Amino acid sequence: MKNMFENWRGYLEEDLDEFDKETLQTKPELSSEIWQDHQLNSEIRARLLQIAKDFFGNLKLDVDVLDVVFTGSLANYNWSKYSDIDLHIVINFSEVDENEELVREYVNAKKSVWNRSHKILIKGYEVEVYVENDSDVHHSSGVYSVLKDEWLVMPPKQTHDLDWENIAIKTESFMSEVDSLEELYDRGLHDEVVNGADVLKQKIKKFRSSGLELGGEYSIENLVFKVLRRTDYIGKLMKLRVDAYDRSMSINGPS
Repeated sequence: MKNMFENWRGYLEEDLDEFDKETLQTKPELSSEIWQDHQLNSEIRARLLQIAKDFFGNLKLDVDVLDVVFTGSLANYNWSKYSDIDLHIVINFSEVDENEELVREYVNAKKSVWNRSHKILIKGYEVEVYVENDSDVHHSSGVYSVLKDEWLVMPPKQTHDLDWENIAIKTESFMSEVDSLEELYDRGLHDEVVNGADVLKQKIKKFRSSGLELGGEYSIENLVFKVLRRTDYIGKLMKLRVDAYDRSMSINGPS
């Protein structure tokens, strides 16, 4: 058992050893492929507005678009080769229906289908479309209105010390939980995997949200989430959940 644990631990450390820590560091400038003198490239702006228009038309909602905003790491100094262009369409959910959670579920479902069906690349960065309620709280320190062509929140130019040791410790803890679910899946305990994956997803979501609220985008919690996503452990968790559910619902035919 001890040797098994040491081998398993070694695999985790190997995953993190291969991770490019520099991609978490802040850059001295915004991406020159996207920004020109702190303004969004005009050709890119026009294309993003067209994408937003096409996606919103697909929603078939009879409400006004209040804004179209560009946020995330590419609207900040912590961009990297892993960054996406996060394009948020801002509406008032209550104008669609008084049940705002139902509206959120609907637009999130449509968003997921759109993002799975399309792979639009701008300067090598994939465009991810979202719908946002105008009352949602922003934790991003960089928010640009594509519609108005101006910064709503100008990102501060500052450096941040990377506490990699602490990030690695917390990342390994989540990795181990995902790997434990994989072991349960291999043993055929599919219902346990489904329940465990749901709990772990909420745990990671709460962990990241608390970090964003307290420390912002450069919090250890948010950086841990980025490492989990870039090492594909988030994807692994999602796939385990789907595969386990499918197995638990299936009935085997005659052999």
